[in-house]
Amino acid sequence: MEDPNIESEAYQFIEHGILTVENGKVKSLTTFEAFQTSHPDATFEDYSGKLIMPGFVDTHIHYPQTEMIAAHGEELLEWLNTYTFPTEIKFKDKNHASEVADFFLKQLLKNGTTTALVFGTVHPQSVDAFFEKAKQFNLRMICGKVMMDRNAPDELLDTAKSSYEDSKKLIEKWHKKERLLYAVTPRFAITSSPEQLQEAGRLLKEFPDVYLHTHLSENKAEVEFTKALFPESNGYLDVYQQANLLQKRAVFAHAIHLEEDEWEQLKQHDCSLAFCPTSNLFLGSGLFNLQKAEELNIRVGVGTDVGAGTSFSILQTLNEAYKVTQLRKAYAKNPSDIKPLSALKSFYLATLGGAKALHLDHAIGNFETGKEADFIVIDWKATDLLKLRIENSFTLEEKLFALQILGDDRVIEETFIMGNPVKL
Repeated sequence: MEDPNIESEAYQFIEHGILTVENGKVKSLTTFEAFQTSHPDATFEDYSGKLIMPGFVDTHIHYPQTEMIAAHGEELLEWLNTYTFPTEIKFKDKNHASEVADFFLKQLLKNGTTTALVFGTVHPQSVDAFFEKAKQFNLRMICGKVMMDRNAPDELLDTAKSSYEDSKKLIEKWHKKERLLYAVTPRFAITSSPEQLQEAGRLLKEFPDVYLHTHLSENKAEVEFTKALFPESNGYLDVYQQANLLQKRAVFAHAIHLEEDEWEQLKQHDCSLAFCPTSNLFLGSGLFNLQKAEELNIRVGVGTDVGAGTSFSILQTLNEAYKVTQLRKAYAKNPSDIKPLSALKSFYLATLGGAKALHLDHAIGNFETGKEADFIVIDWKATDLLKLRIENSFTLEEKLFALQILGDDRVIEETFIMGNPVKL
């Protein structure tokens, strides 16, 4: 899939195709007939009747929150204090972090996710544990140590100075080591002092090819608290702008309650947004305006946002994303102006769109020759209900939409990393 705004030309689908891989990279993608003509004696793996597509890209997720997924009944700030922070304290123990990282990565792979932008905790060892496990699976993953020096339990606080020093060491240790990349990760403005945000900006200046990963305007109470903490700023996004955090590889999760000038700033600085529908609905945060982001040509990927997000499955996340775009009609002056998310656009966001949001479309996201061969095999008929619906679907768009709404981890028959099937 290429351009999400030209859907008739936005994808390539070969009904009877063959994908060839060499040294972990895509060598060719062609029709089976053409391949058989030129390679009559070649052997191949037969996935007839299945769908082969690029691995999913998750642009916002918290691995330390895996064990507290489905924690009931709070808005964002109360939820963090009640569930998240007590859970993250346990990650001072590297053995615990390693166990959770292993479970987390296996969950991603079982759900067909091959690349993710991931939060660690404030503990440097949480990032070491994550990268060590990701390296074992040869995954393209991005992660960072949380920077957090206020408004959290003492056991989870660092300082502006220590967060800079610890992050710098982790960057030097892990960034661009094999397929691993680093993200400077202030949790959000509420838990970082101005001095700490400045140190985050210092890291981005010293290491211009690392990422910036944080939260933005997820919840109305969060927005108001941020404004109270930074009275000299001109709104939430300006807090990050004053620390020089708006940059090409900045990924902001949520961005639900933005002012008009903030949309323009995000566009001007070529920042990316992570659309996290399951967590936004679960915490009652609001409805992301995907249509506006697209109108402004702002890069967008989808994020499961586990553990406020309710599933590791990108398919289930796309299910909820469709409902969010539909629900926005209820709050629109002219409901007919609201365009629901299409199946083609959904799978673009989950693959090449996510890769573009992470500036990784040179390496992943589709089957262009030379790209890394991270892909999945999908069984259209993995469940009785999906099988029945697919048998009564007559276009590719219909089948993809059924997959988006009815699919989950059960449809992921196999996940390949750099051309090799993953053994879990």
